[in-house]
Amino acid sequence: MNDTTTPRSKPAGDMRRASARAARSRSRSFAVQALYQVLVGRNPAEDVDAFTRELSGFNKADTVHFDALLHGCAAQAAELDALILPLLDRKMTEISPIEHAVLWIGCYEMQHCLDIPWRVVINECIELAKEFGGTDGHKYVNAVLNGVAPQLRALEVQADNAAKANKAAPAAQAE
Repeated sequence: MNDTTTPRSKPAGDMRRASARAARSRSRSFAVQALYQVLVGRNPAEDVDAFTRELSGFNKADTVHFDALLHGCAAQAAELDALILPLLDRKMTEISPIEHAVLWIGCYEMQHCLDIPWRVVINECIELAKEFGGTDGHKYVNAVLNGVAPQLRALEVQADNAAKANKAAPAAQAE
């Protein structure tokens, strides 16, 4: 290739969206770490916030989303726990603090970040649980958030289920 040709690349809009998604994913990773400190260390969100902003790579995170997650989850901890608790098969105190933080993030995003599809919220939380949590913690996170989704995103979940059923119906008829 010479200097006048360029490799094929994604359109600029796609690259910006991918970059925004990556920044938002980073903000979730930092939020899990910060919420862990809130849960385990009982540290105030403001103190954890200041500490977390000093961590390597934070400058590449979506700081607005990080702020919403950390401060929103900390402020609404009791409400988020009330959504999660009925779906648990054990006491909240027996849930790993990482899984607890990830579940807070998932519930918070389903409630307040309506621009993020519910399936994306769950997938991002599964990835967080895989990265930071125990061996099978991601399965637990998946099950609980799939139980919360119909409460918090009823119309979206119903539409997805209807679309899935419509795709399956022609396949079943063809057999």
